[in-house]
Formats: sequence, C-alpha cells, structure tokens
Amino acid sequence: MLKDKKYFLFDIAGTLEVDNTLFAGSRELIRKIDSLGGRCFYITNNSIKSRKDYVKKFAGWGIKTEESQFMTASYATCRYLERHYQGKKLFVMGTPSFTEEVKSFGLAVTDRAEPDVACVVAGFDTTLCYDKVDKACELLFRPEVDYIGTNPDLRCPTSYGFMPDCGGICQMLNVTTDREPLYIGKPNPAIVSMCMEQVEASPEEVLVVGDRLYTDIACGLNAGVETALVYTGEARPEDLKETAYPPDYVYENVEELLEAFQAARGEE
Repeated sequence: MLKDKKYFLFDIAGTLEVDNTLFAGSRELIRKIDSLGGRCFYITNNSIKSRKDYVKKFAGWGIKTEESQFMTASYATCRYLERHYQGKKLFVMGTPSFTEEVKSFGLAVTDRAEPDVACVVAGFDTTLCYDKVDKACELLFRPEVDYIGTNPDLRCPTSYGFMPDCGGICQMLNVTTDREPLYIGKPNPAIVSMCMEQVEASPEEVLVVGDRLYTDIACGLNAGVETALVYTGEARPEDLKETAYPPDYVYENVEELLEAFQAARGEE
C-alpha cells in the first residue's frame, strides 16, 4: 500500500525532470520522503553521467545527495564488467564521463578496433560519431567479441520531444551486424536489488517510480516491488491497454504522486 512506502526508487529524466529542469513537486516529494526517515534512490538508465556527476547536478537544484543513492546503468554496467572482464580489453562507445567511470574500476579501455578486444560496450553516447560506429561494427563482426549495452531505452525525453538513447543507438548496430547486446540496466532487477540491500528494505516498503513501461515499470515488476507510472515522459494512457507491464499506481506527474502519498498517510 502507498502509505507503507519508505524507499522510493525514482527514474530521473522524464520522471523528476526534463532538460535539467525539475518538474513541479519533485523537490517537495524528495524532501517529504527524507522528513519521514525514508530514503530516495535514483535508478536512471542514463549512462552519460557518472554518479559523481549526478550528485553535482542535484546539488544545483538544492537537493543534497550521496553517490550511493544513484544506481545508474553505467555504474551497474561497470560492476558487471569488473566481475567478467578484468584483465581484458574493452571498446567503449560512450561519453568521456562513462569511459572514465569504466577505467575507474581498473578495466582496460581502447578506442581502436584492436585484435585483442574482448567486448564492445555501448552506452547512451552524446559524443557519438561515425568513426566510433565503424569501429564497433568491425569488432562485432568478430564472433569472439562480446556485446554489452548499458540500457535498452530507445529514446531519451527532451524539451522538444526525444533523442536516441542507448537502445536506439544499439538498434543501428544490431541491424548492421545481426548482433543483440546484453543489456545491464533496467529492466534488469539488479539495480533495484542493489538499492534494497543498502537499507535492508522489504519489498512492501519500496516503490519504483518512472515514465517508461518497458524499463522502469518492468524493472519494478521483475524485482517484486510495487510501481508507479507518471505521464511526464514516454508512456501515455493508451499504452496501458495492451502492456505486459501494468503499474500498480498511475499519476499525471510526481506532484500528483506527492498528493496521493500524503492523502494515504492521512495528511492534509
């Protein structure tokens, strides 16, 4: 039940903000959760920024956070790579921030299609150029080279509509090379599990909040916790008619979620 929620796992873009502008109610909802002794986590599939970058971004909004509150697709991918590719060479198709995050885990990174590359790692790359695409394709035509994507999101919300996200970028590679990546971010439930482990949360205390059915809501369902959908990003009411990922709660925006949470607790 909504009144029992203590740990809120928020998607960021399309849920709490768009193009660095906070939606009405976002700051107030976060502060409400903190005032009740709860904790907010941010489970974004955005692989442009590191966790340190997000702490700075939230500080710019007057919201104090810690790196441990951010479970990004890039961080989850780095943890996966750390377990499986130590001592191996990676070709990373991502932003400088993501590349540096990968290196910070002690992993070897190259920007060339070298003979000993073990894996192509594709992220949401706003610095993408055709040279990167060309090298990635060359590597993916080698059957021994693995293929990992940070997240399957096809598009990222902007003030004017959308731009290609990691899933959209990977589709270009997929149709060219007949390869499909292993995606590490949402809807993989590992991100939710990492948050819950930090605070020893029970499933009944957790709510995943997002704007996408096939990543955010699916992630919560896969993790066995309740979910809330907001209509400030990708999903629309008509999408609920045939979805395989029905949310437990639906709100126009996080401001409406805040009002519902307060009402569920018997507050004005």
